[in-house]
Amino acid sequence: METSSYKVFAGSKGGAIAQRICDHLGCPLGNVKIDRFSDGEFAVSFEESVRGLSVYLVQSTCPNSDNLMELLLMIDAAKRASAYKVIAVIPYFGWARQDRKDKPRVSIGAKLVANMLQTAGADRVITVDLHADQIQGFFDIPVDHLYGANVLAKYVQSLELENLIVASPDVGGSKRAAAFCKKLHVLTDREVPMVICYKHRPNFNQVSEMRVLGDVEDKDVVIVDDMADTAGTLCKAAQVMKDAGARSVRAVVAHGIMSGNACTNIMDSQLEEVVFTDTIPFDTTRCPKVHVVSIADPIAETILAIQEHRSISELNIR
Repeated sequence: METSSYKVFAGSKGGAIAQRICDHLGCPLGNVKIDRFSDGEFAVSFEESVRGLSVYLVQSTCPNSDNLMELLLMIDAAKRASAYKVIAVIPYFGWARQDRKDKPRVSIGAKLVANMLQTAGADRVITVDLHADQIQGFFDIPVDHLYGANVLAKYVQSLELENLIVASPDVGGSKRAAAFCKKLHVLTDREVPMVICYKHRPNFNQVSEMRVLGDVEDKDVVIVDDMADTAGTLCKAAQVMKDAGARSVRAVVAHGIMSGNACTNIMDSQLEEVVFTDTIPFDTTRCPKVHVVSIADPIAETILAIQEHRSISELNIR
């Protein structure tokens, strides 16, 4: 496709996946400069014209604060440089876990971030596997919500596991796991059963109790989740599955946040491997059990569909 009507730029946390997107699109990655002051402040400038163009800005907001601010400054700079449209491509949308008031006197961080992006001048958002689907409703601009299951399921299919069963690490993720089962059913042409873990979480990143609801004896278990932060839930779920007689346990997640002792937790766990997409940059040498698959091609196809005014839903069947 003719690329003269749009350009793709990347922030500090979007360079690797943005280059893969551009490789698929057949266009060069745009040149943006980020100058940093000694006190931590930074300034963004585009080193080429964006006047009259649709500008796609690729940036994950993890770690959160600086990368979000960087994205906001890029949006503002593009608008002030007379870009026709500014589309924020946010493979990992930070603060998405703060999507509701679950106790008194707390913020709804996801709504605040949505407001900030719109105030900065974003005309559209492309993102992958929001923690909660309803976050799309926090925006008054179009949101294209892609799903990592489309590439993760193909990887699981390639493993040709004999007694495959899908597991959700908690009750709240059962919808995601059920959708993954349907995706595998289409790919493998066989029914894939599902089990659910019940867990009690007294504090953030802590799980005090977990048990499996369903039979996993002699099964090859694939745990499906939206993110691996400290990986505590995944590791505990793997232990529960093994204790219940599972033959093998692996996990597929959309976002590999991998904070704190996540690498150590995974290496010391019963997990054979953890697979996630490249929404957040990760060096796999840090954790040999990690395997990364790319979500860049679906994002690139979404950009093409937007530019050609085609339906995106056919690219994004969950």
